[in-house]
Amino acid sequence: MDKLTTILDNALASAQMDAVDLIRAIYVGLTSAILFASLLGSFHARFIPYGARATPAQASARQPAEAPSRSVVTRALDVVASWKVPHRYFTHFYIASVVASVFWAVQVTLRGGAFEAIATRISPEHLERSMSITQIVLCWGLMLIQGGRRLYECFAFSKPSSSSMWFAHWLVGLSFYLLMSISIWIEGTGTLLSHQITLDDIKVANAPSLRTFLCLPIFLMASGLQHDGHHYLFSLEKYTLPTHPMFFSIVCPHYTAECVIYLSLAALAAPPGEMINKTLFLALVFVAVNLGITAGTTKQWYAQKFGKESVQAEFGKQRQSDRDFTPRSAAKLSLLPASPTVCLHPN
Repeated sequence: MDKLTTILDNALASAQMDAVDLIRAIYVGLTSAILFASLLGSFHARFIPYGARATPAQASARQPAEAPSRSVVTRALDVVASWKVPHRYFTHFYIASVVASVFWAVQVTLRGGAFEAIATRISPEHLERSMSITQIVLCWGLMLIQGGRRLYECFAFSKPSSSSMWFAHWLVGLSFYLLMSISIWIEGTGTLLSHQITLDDIKVANAPSLRTFLCLPIFLMASGLQHDGHHYLFSLEKYTLPTHPMFFSIVCPHYTAECVIYLSLAALAAPPGEMINKTLFLALVFVAVNLGITAGTTKQWYAQKFGKESVQAEFGKQRQSDRDFTPRSAAKLSLLPASPTVCLHPN
């Protein structure tokens, strides 16, 4: 263990990075990997779609398998793409989120070894500009609520399904939520090192700041809209184009709500003198890119299942022509209010 710690410290020193920079770099790396996979046709068809959306892509990806002249690379990609886990493993993301939130609450409060391991690897520059104790407690609580609500929905809104997803989707999802449980407080480490958290810090004794007054209602509203969207999609007896008013101009408002949730957290957790928490902002970028790319796949899935005309008629504000109707163009438009975003119920 000491050798691993030494290797990590040497690597951080060589790269002139600390723990905050490392987490930010991981977010950038994950986002870049998803973008890279989505831009290459052979990778996109095999690794990006999942659940019901994967059916057409997988069928097209298997077509070359019938040709005897497949290259070694193609065969290798097909083998890797076959490594799948059940789609119900999505529940693991939110179990990990809740457990990790509780774990770090205990570590931070008791100054545990895991907390000390991270705190001692943060540069003075990042320790100097630190979130307040109120921000830390509030954002930690909101992240716990988010993870707990999503975990509840996984059980309350679940239906039997044989859908699957590529194992890397599962690993990336777990990594994201484990990182988020640290990201939510890491830019407040300077305050945590100089202040012992007590029950008094949980009391609402002072009037909220203007930032809290504006951003907290946004978080709560986005959470409510996302919950309503999930409940509506669960109520559908079969795969259909949504007709609920929430879906009139956006194919899936609950994914847009997801981005708003992380945006509000990034704003609430901004250190003094900053407009936004940079670590959480990079987490938001990861979420937006991930959902945007999935949106393109979902839009194409809708067009294949219900017809392009039906999709454009249902979400009438869409102005893209048929020749522009591609997964990549859809992904660019997916998170804009006037165009469709990904819909969860094909999962």
